[in-house]
Amino acid sequence: MEGASNGGMLYHEVQESKLCAVHCVNTVLQGPFFSEFDLAALASDLDRKERQMMMPEVVVGGGGDFLSQESHNVSLDGDFSIQVLEKALEVWDLQVIPLNSPVAEPAQIDPELENAFICHLQDHWFCIRKVNGEWYNFDSLFAAPQHLSKFYLSAYLDSLKGFGWSIFLVRGNFPRECPISSSEAPSGYGQWLSPEDAERIIKSCNTTQPRPSPQRVGQTDPTLSDMEDEDLKAAIAASLMDTKAVTPQIMEAATSQTEKETR
Repeated sequence: MEGASNGGMLYHEVQESKLCAVHCVNTVLQGPFFSEFDLAALASDLDRKERQMMMPEVVVGGGGDFLSQESHNVSLDGDFSIQVLEKALEVWDLQVIPLNSPVAEPAQIDPELENAFICHLQDHWFCIRKVNGEWYNFDSLFAAPQHLSKFYLSAYLDSLKGFGWSIFLVRGNFPRECPISSSEAPSGYGQWLSPEDAERIIKSCNTTQPRPSPQRVGQTDPTLSDMEDEDLKAAIAASLMDTKAVTPQIMEAATSQTEKETR
C-alpha cells in the first residue's frame, strides 16, 4: 500500500489580496508551486499568442481593441482566467475539464471517484480536493481545509451549480510529494496542517463566525489593505512585461517529476 502523500499533511493557503486563483492552483497541486508572478507570466504568454492569432482578422475587419496592451487573461488586481489555470496545471500534466461536458459525465454521477474540482464564480476561485482518500474544501476564505464527507461532496457540488458556480474537473497524475522546499517556494501564503489541526481550526472558526455560504463565498474581505492591493497591481503590471518570469524551479521540478513517473 502506498504511503500518505506529503506525510499525511494538508497544504492550505489563506486568502491574500485577490490571489484566490493562485491559492486554487497551489491547493490542487498540494504545495507552493506557483506565485502570482508565475501566473502573470503565463497570462502574458497567452495574451501574446491570442494577439498573433487575431492579427489577420484585425487587419481585415478592424477590432483594434483586442490588440490593446490590456491583458485578457489577468486583471491588475490579480484575477486570472480559466485559461491561465489550465496552463499552470498543464505544467504538471493535469487536464481541466468543464464538469458539464460529455467527457465528465461519470464525475457528475459519482464525483467521489475523482480527485479534484475547481470552482469559479465572479472573481473567486477555490478547489475541492481529495487528499489521502478524504475530501476537503480548500477555499482560501477558510482558515483551514474543511473536511467533506463523500455524501456531502455530491450535495455541495449540486448546491454550487444551483447558485451559478462554474465547476471544472481536474484529471491526471497529481504530484504525490511537493518537490519544492520552503526556501524555494515562490509564494509565502501557505501552511501545512495535519487533518486533526485543520478540523480543530474549522471548529474554532465556526463558533466565532459564520461560514461563507455558496452564494456569497466569492466576496473578498473588505478589510484588505488598499496599499497592499496597489502594490499587487504594480507588481503584476511589471510581471506582464516579462513573459519569462515563470519560476525556473517549478518548471524543472515538473520535468523531473514527469521523468520519474515515466521510467
